[in-house]
Amino acid sequence: RLPFDQLKIDQSFTRDMLNDTASSAIVRAILVMSEALGLDVVAEGVETVTQRAFLISHGCQICQGYLLGKPVPIGAWEMAHTAHPGAATP
Repeated sequence: RLPFDQLKIDQSFTRDMLNDTASSAIVRAILVMSEALGLDVVAEGVETVTQRAFLISHGCQICQGYLLGKPVPIGAWEMAHTAHPGAATP
């Protein structure tokens, strides 16, 4: 068993994955390897619907980036999600 349960894909790969074959290959390899190892993957820097669709189609279930919202302090995030439990995200 690995001493971690999650990997993050750096935004430099996410940003270039649709236009750079090496970045695309790295992202896809991370997703395949993580699935085989039972790890969750967080993709950073998701800014477009196309990036999100690519990641979802390759098995990434957790995305971070301006497409989904601006960074906020944890207290503000908790208040928003407590006030609107179950609110859908884009």
